[in-house]
Amino acid sequence: MRLVLSDMPFTEPLPQREENRYVDLSKKKISHCIGCFGCWVKTPGRCVIRDNATDVYPLIAKSEKILYVSRICYGSYDTVMKTMLERAIPIQQAFIRLHNGETHHVQRRVVPKDAVILAYGSRSQEERELFERLVARNANNMLFQRWRIEFLPQSQVEAAVRREVDAWEKS
Repeated sequence: MRLVLSDMPFTEPLPQREENRYVDLSKKKISHCIGCFGCWVKTPGRCVIRDNATDVYPLIAKSEKILYVSRICYGSYDTVMKTMLERAIPIQQAFIRLHNGETHHVQRRVVPKDAVILAYGSRSQEERELFERLVARNANNMLFQRWRIEFLPQSQVEAAVRREVDAWEKS
């Protein structure tokens, strides 16, 4: 499966294919994680909060290719994307593994993935460098086999998304 996870709507629809999914997080109701760890101990693998996040994090886990589209805010994902990624903790287990000499959570039925992050709205080189470090850390936790970040102005986001989805179609 291939997933486009975006914090903004697109003006033109993306090609509809069985193996492609598109989620516009700006249209979803996603509450903040409350840190209760119910997804680890009460209902393993399922968040206890019932909102749209429970439909999205299984898609993240199943995706072989994932395209994140997010505004950059203070060197991080903007609010809607950050909230969704925090709510995806049920795809991890409470158990810890050693990976490249560091401790990371054991994944719960997560497919290793290739990721592209289209990052728009960064204001400085310092902010971009901070975001690059964040994504590198996330790559270890999210089972990215390969990943890259493309920084671009918001006006170029849709064209970049189409380019990436077209490349999926050719692979």
